[in-house]
Amino acid sequence: MCRTHPEVWLSVSATTRAPRPGEVEGVHYFFVSREEFAQMVERDDLLEHAEFAGNAYGTPRQPVLDRLGNGTPVLLEIELQGARQVRASMPEALLVFLAPPSWDELERRLVGRGTEPQDVVHRRLEAARIELAAESEFDATVVNASVEGAARDLVGCMGLPGPGGRSDQT
Repeated sequence: MCRTHPEVWLSVSATTRAPRPGEVEGVHYFFVSREEFAQMVERDDLLEHAEFAGNAYGTPRQPVLDRLGNGTPVLLEIELQGARQVRASMPEALLVFLAPPSWDELERRLVGRGTEPQDVVHRRLEAARIELAAESEFDATVVNASVEGAARDLVGCMGLPGPGGRSDQT
């Protein structure tokens, strides 16, 4: 989506987890220690933060506010707890639920990555059960059957112009 809509800024989260192969500091995440993360929370530097699969994740507040203040559309990639915090502090935010095409496909994707031990995969699946039950808390749902289709549907939810400059949102 960001390739076809460079006007949208994808927020970079902070996390306490170790980088996966190919991840770049400041591009994919800001990789911080637990102590640094706790200090960010204490200073209220994070718009939202949550624990997920044994690691802490959070969205640095000021870059989001700066871009919104400049009229730039901002996209956050966050989980349920974070989405609830954003809803509470920014009720005007559009919350879009990214759903797997099926439970079996979600399991296949998580196991197929091969980047996490089995216990982490199990925790992620347990968290997914809770998240799927909260889908109704969101303003819209996009089914992630393919990257291209999910990106197109997200563009439509956001009311951004589609191909040829027209809005895909009805």
